[in-house]
Amino acid sequence: MNKGKVENLKDKIDGNEVDLSLSNLTEVPVKELAAFPKATALDLSCNNLTTLTLEFCNLTHLVKIDLSKNQLVCLPEEIGQLCNLQHLDLYNNKLRKLPVSFSQLRSLKWLDLKDNPLEATLAKAAGDCLDEKQCKQCASMVLQHMKVLQEEADRERERRLLKEREQEKKKEAKQREREAREREAQKKKKADEKEKKRQEYQAQMSAFAAQEQQKKKREEKKKKAAQNDGKKTKSESVSKGKRSMCSLFFSFLLKLLLLLIVGVSSVLAVCQLTELRKEAYCVPLNVHFEETLRWAQGLDIVQQVIQKMSDLRAWD
Repeated sequence: MNKGKVENLKDKIDGNEVDLSLSNLTEVPVKELAAFPKATALDLSCNNLTTLTLEFCNLTHLVKIDLSKNQLVCLPEEIGQLCNLQHLDLYNNKLRKLPVSFSQLRSLKWLDLKDNPLEATLAKAAGDCLDEKQCKQCASMVLQHMKVLQEEADRERERRLLKEREQEKKKEAKQREREAREREAQKKKKADEKEKKRQEYQAQMSAFAAQEQQKKKREEKKKKAAQNDGKKTKSESVSKGKRSMCSLFFSFLLKLLLLLIVGVSSVLAVCQLTELRKEAYCVPLNVHFEETLRWAQGLDIVQQVIQKMSDLRAWD
C-alpha cells in the first residue's frame, strides 16, 4: 500500500482493533498490518477472501481475528505460528478441514466453526457453538482433536521417515552389494587376465623349451652321427691299416718263402747236379731230398718234377 492507503488503514484502527470488514478484500494487507503491532484485534469479516497467504502467519501479535462470512476454503499450513491468538471466528466459510498445525494454537480460548462443510469427525469435535460457553468448548475440543491428528501425523511422519530411512538403508545396502559385486567382478577379471597371461607365458616357455630340446636332440644326433662317422672312418682306417700291414706281412713272408725256396732249390741243385754232391754238407741234404721224393711220388706234379730232375741228372 502506498502512503495514502496507509493513512486509510490508520483511519480503520480504533485503539487495539483494526476494522477491515465490508471492505471487499480478496487478500489481506499483511505488510501494512505488520506495521501496527499494537493493533491486536483484526476484523476481516464480510469480505471475499478465499485463502490466506503464508505471510499472514507472521502476524503473531494478533490476539483476536474475525474471518466470518468469507469464502475461505483452507487455512495456511503455518497457522500454528499465531502463538498469541485467543479468539478466532471462522463462521460461514467453506472450510472442510483444518491444518494439523492448528493444534499448536495453545492460547486459543474461543472458536466458531458454524456453517462450514466440515468433515464428520471435525464437525463432531466442534459442536454447535451457539453461545459463549459452546464456542469456548469448541476451541478446547477442536484443539484436542487436532492434537490427536497432529500425533497421528507425527507418527505417520515418523513411519514415513523410518520407511524412507529403511529404504535408504536398503538402497545403500544394495549399492554396497552392487559395488562389492563390481569389485569382485573386477577382481575376478584381473585374476582371469593374470591367469591368461600366466598360461600364455607358460605356453611360450613350454614351446621355447620344446624347441630347445629339439635343437639339443638335433645337435646330439649330429654329434653322435659325427662320432659314428669318426668311429667308422677310424675303424675303416684301422681296418685298412690292418689289411695293409697284413698284406705287407704276407708279401714279406711270401718273398721270404720264395727266397728260401730259391735258396734251398739252389743248394739242392748244387748238391744234386754238381760235383759237390759227394761233399759232407751235401750228403744229408741229398738224403732228405730222396726221402721227400719218395714221399711225394704219389703226387702227379711231384712225379713230373722228379722226372724232369732225373732227366737233368741223366743228361749231366
